[in-house]
Amino acid sequence: MWNRRKEEESLPRPVSAPPAPSELSREGIPMSTQPGRVPESHDSVKGQAVLGKSVLVKGSILSREDLTIDGEVEGAVDLADHRLTVGPNARIKANIQARELVVLGTIHGNVEITDRIDIRRDAKLVGDIRTARIVIEDGAYFKGNIDIVKAEPQKAPPAKPAAEPEAAPAPPAAMAARASEPKR
Repeated sequence: MWNRRKEEESLPRPVSAPPAPSELSREGIPMSTQPGRVPESHDSVKGQAVLGKSVLVKGSILSREDLTIDGEVEGAVDLADHRLTVGPNARIKANIQARELVVLGTIHGNVEITDRIDIRRDAKLVGDIRTARIVIEDGAYFKGNIDIVKAEPQKAPPAKPAAEPEAAPAPPAAMAARASEPKR
């Protein structure tokens, strides 16, 4: 019973296991009061770039992946085939081109979206919109023009008609001859 602590210390410990917090406090090693950092999975953020709310960009943004902006941007934003999310803290003074746009913050500028734009509640957009589909929720502010463009379906080559013999129209002389025959 009295020798229990000595027995615990003499037992081999696995090398890979970190010491427990109670063991650290016994040895006088200070412990952090902040929660431990959980490693993020790279798959969950793959293909997604983020500009935080403390970021200010003056110039052009060209992205080849989805982008979330929650800071300030002045200039142009081009995400040709990707989705742009404008966060609730974002203030954008730029012309925007993207495949899809979700607006939670403020945009001052013209917007050209190839697929869909979604202006959420409490969002503000001042400028002209050109898109195929649009959703404006109650409570959103919009001032400008909307140009709805139809997505052009890919045209298939015209199908050749089947090789069926068509009845050739009768020559005009034959029609005239039939018309002159007496009716019975």
